Amino acid sequence: MSLWKRFKRAIRALLGKAVETIEDPRLILEQNIRELNEQVPKMNEHIASVKATVTLLEKELDKYQKEYNELVARVKAALNQNREDLAEQYALRIEKLKQSIAQTQAELDSAKKAYEKALEVKKLFMRERERKIQEARAALQQYERAKWQAKIAEAFEQFEVGGIDQTHDEMVKRLQEKSAQYEARLELAIESVDTSRLKIDEEMERIQAKESLARLKAELGLSEAASAPSDPPRSEKEGKEPLL
Repeated sequence: MSLWKRFKRAIRALLGKAVETIEDPRLILEQNIRELNEQVPKMNEHIASVKATVTLLEKELDKYQKEYNELVARVKAALNQNREDLAEQYALRIEKLKQSIAQTQAELDSAKKAYEKALEVKKLFMRERERKIQEARAALQQYERAKWQAKIAEAFEQFEVGGIDQTHDEMVKRLQEKSAQYEARLELAIESVDTSRLKIDEEMERIQAKESLARLKAELGLSEAASAPSDPPRSEKEGKEPLL
């Protein structure tokens, strides 16, 4: 392999490792949980802003309503005093005020709808957020358990590869081979011994023992006594009783 190819392969390996580190699911899920939790204050701030707008519009509408009631009272007072010129001015101001009231009322209605929608969105978001966080935490816990199990499995694998199992069968086989060799050597050694000579020597020892016993009997005068019968045999005549 050329140096350039080796260099490209090394670069690809480094980039792959970097991407794998960046796209670590555990880190991404933990970051997602943090971002989901960080969105809650932002959403509360947005809802509070919409609620403030509703409150301001309600106050503004209440102010317009009080001004409207005051102008109506002035119109009535002017008419009672036959001051139609004043009543007309107040009436003109009331017309303009009605436009402001209508516009403010429309804005208030929109703001209330926006506020209600924001509350619904928050409710849905909190529900989805809780589901995603629970799901992420369950996945992280499962990952931690799996990682712990992987460490145990790795320990057992190392034990099986580098421990007793690796050499047990080999050592048993070696001992069996050595035992077979020793038994074969013993059989060969026994077969190689000249047993015929050993039998001859044993026979010669028995012969010598008989001769030694015979000489000893002769010296002791036991040969004739041993050879002579103890009771002489009776003849047939002696053995028969006379007939009466």
